[in-house]
Amino acid sequence: MNWAVSSMIMLALSALLFIPPTSAEPVLETIESNTDCPAVLNYRFKRLGHEEYQSVCEAYRGKLILVVNTASKCAFTPQYDGLEQLYRQYRSAGLVVLGFPSNDFAGQEPGTEKEILNFCRLTYSVEFPMFEKVHAAQGKAHPFYRHLANLADGQYPSWNFHKYLIAPDGEVIANFSSFTKPLDPRLVNTIKANLPNG
Repeated sequence: MNWAVSSMIMLALSALLFIPPTSAEPVLETIESNTDCPAVLNYRFKRLGHEEYQSVCEAYRGKLILVVNTASKCAFTPQYDGLEQLYRQYRSAGLVVLGFPSNDFAGQEPGTEKEILNFCRLTYSVEFPMFEKVHAAQGKAHPFYRHLANLADGQYPSWNFHKYLIAPDGEVIANFSSFTKPLDPRLVNTIKANLPNG
């Protein structure tokens, strides 16, 4: 191989090393050093409508956490009402609902973060914390959702509005399919039995 061809190959290869990532996926950070929290809470996400990252550990440590992958154009979207009712009724006893929009299932969350935030507030008066879009489906799940699934015996969301209930110690107490409505007695009773300030 002559010197000119060899140099061009090396130049092309070195250029590849410096190409910035082109993925449209949000950068979702993982905290690596916080040993005061259960590992499943050691993640940072952007809240909808905010630029800065929020530590799940710092904001919600010691609470009973209901994690839900949400979508605005789904037959289950009216579950926002029940989720907000749960949040308002039990937040003083230590429950927090965390919503994670996801476009994984039939493209039912196509909106921008601003559109999602406006939809949630204007249509369902959502006050519980909503975060930026993530992948929740098994094949491409964000590490947070992989962590949740590992703690839930491998159970990944199979559709929008799957629910994981995380105890203050980081244990996934239960997970519920999309078909379980937020005010279903099984979910409500599990919440009531595990409220940290109940």
